[in-house]
Order: sequence, then structure tokens, then C-alpha cells
Amino acid sequence: MGEKDRSTPKGKGPATIYDVARATGVSPSTVSRALNKPGRLSANTERRIREAAAELGYRINPMARALPTGKTGTLALLVSDLTNPVYFDLVRGAERIARENGATLIFADSQESSELERETAERLQVAVDGLLLVASRLDDGQIQELASVKPLVAVNRLVPGVSAVVPDVRPGITEAVELLHRHGHRRIAYLAGPEASWMNGMRWLTAFDLAADKDLSIVEIQSSAPTREGGVDAFPLIKASGVTAVLAYNDLVALGLLRACREHGVDVPGDLSIVGFDDIFGADLPTPALTTVRSPMSDMGMRAVRMLLDVIEGDAENTELILPTEFVNRESIADPRP
Repeated sequence: MGEKDRSTPKGKGPATIYDVARATGVSPSTVSRALNKPGRLSANTERRIREAAAELGYRINPMARALPTGKTGTLALLVSDLTNPVYFDLVRGAERIARENGATLIFADSQESSELERETAERLQVAVDGLLLVASRLDDGQIQELASVKPLVAVNRLVPGVSAVVPDVRPGITEAVELLHRHGHRRIAYLAGPEASWMNGMRWLTAFDLAADKDLSIVEIQSSAPTREGGVDAFPLIKASGVTAVLAYNDLVALGLLRACREHGVDVPGDLSIVGFDDIFGADLPTPALTTVRSPMSDMGMRAVRMLLDVIEGDAENTELILPTEFVNRESIADPRP
């Protein structure tokens, strides 16, 4: 028997799932499984179906698929600041798992605004099967309300009754504080992030508890923004505080402070030791290379999407997954000068 004719009749509209089924000699339901839920069929069958779909110009219509199932195959990821490089690995990990499960992942940015975040989340929920809220600036009640409408997983945030994936900041901060103590630091600062950030509060409380255990004096200093500019702006406050070491809310703030120190002739780590948080791309590039606490962002993104898909299918409810952080010692810590 010759090769099946995979062309569509002249003047016919877009190829359908039935055209792909006729071209490959399988049922429409088999075509649907191959295109919408990869891994359910043999690799050879999936390959034949995908090749036929490509030749015919068949494209999945999310809205048509939603009619019988109520699902669009689309997930949304809403992040507090999409320009922050800390989220690059998280987004890539999330997109990878979404793609492997035949889902489309769309992204949105709330620009550190709780009002914009809520408006955007409500708009997205109309068109997607589930929502990932990353580093949300909403309060618990607002997140719980969103979760009551559509499946939702919080990332970098714990909310009672809502599924979540978060890093455990204690392991990484513990090593950082212990190293500062061993180097002889006795007065340190926590350079804080946004007040609406749940993770900022966790990092401050953890650093405070650990410093108290070591009989270290610790002061909280507020940055103007969770950016390099925020670190630059905080330099006068850090200098006036008399501390010998700084734990920064994130690497961007730490790198901004490092730049300000260089511009004002303050030696790092000789005059001031600096520790960042997140281990973003480029944290190891300045001189000195930034010591930091690494969060497992790629793993968090992957696990968050898996969790969201389970919630959508009704296989999981109110699950909390906590992943450890890791201290990365580079060059920005040293003994304080007498």
C-alpha cells in the first residue's frame, strides 16, 4: 500500500484532528492523546502523528479543546518582577515541565505592585486552567480568594490552605552567619527587601534568630527597592550604622551595595563583608565575587508546575513542598579590620 495522501483538498479549511487521524490510520482519540498528553503512547506512534500533523498544518486550538473538557491546556505564571534574573531559572524549569505535559505556559509581570498583581491574576484566571503566583505581594486572604476560583500554587510564599513550593532559607543563612561569626564579625546588618515580600520577612526573622544565638548584634536597614539601585541608595545608611558585615535581601541589592562601596573607596571585604541571596547569573563576576545563598529556583519551577497539574487533575490539595538553600562561599567575606 502506498504512502497515505497527507494533503488537504484544495479550498478546504484548516486541517482537523480527523484529517490527522485519516492520514495516520489511527483514531481521533489517539491523535488527541499524542498531541495533548505526550508520553501516553509509544514513541513511534507519537512521532508519526506529530509528523503528519506538521505536514497537514494542523494546530491545536485551545479554545476548541476547552469546549468538551472545560480545560484550555494553558497555565499562567505571574511573577513580581520578570526582569529580575533570579527568576530566569525558575521560568525555564516551569516552562520545561509544562511543555513535557502538553501545556502552554504564559507569563505576566506585576511590577512589584499588589494592585496590578491582583488585577492581572483575575484576568488570567478566566483564560487558563491554573495559576502560579511567584513571590506574590498579595496578602493571605487575597491569595486564598484567588485559589478558591481556580487551581493555584504559590511559589516563594506560604499561605494557609494553598499549595506552595518554597525554599528553606535556614540552611543557607545558618552557614553565612556562622562564617561571619568565625571571621570575627560581631555587628551585622540585614539590608531588607520589599515590606510586602513574605520571603523578605522570613529572611529577616531567620537572620535575627541566628544572630541572637551567636550573640551578634544585628540591625535591619530598609532598601529603597529590591534592585541594584536599592543597594546603592542604602550605602550611606550602611556606612553610618557602623556594621562590619551585611546580609542583603537579594543579590541585586548586594551587587548595588558592592558598587557603591567601590565608588566611595570602601574595600570589600576588608572594610565591609557582603552576603547576597539567590546566586543569580553574574553573582560570581564582580571583584570580589559575591558570596551568597543559593535558592533551587529551577527545581522550584519544575516542581511547582507538576504540583499545579496535580491540583488541576484533583490529585493533590494544599501541598507544601520546602526545598533547602545552599551557602556559596566566594570572596566577599573576610575578617573585619581592627
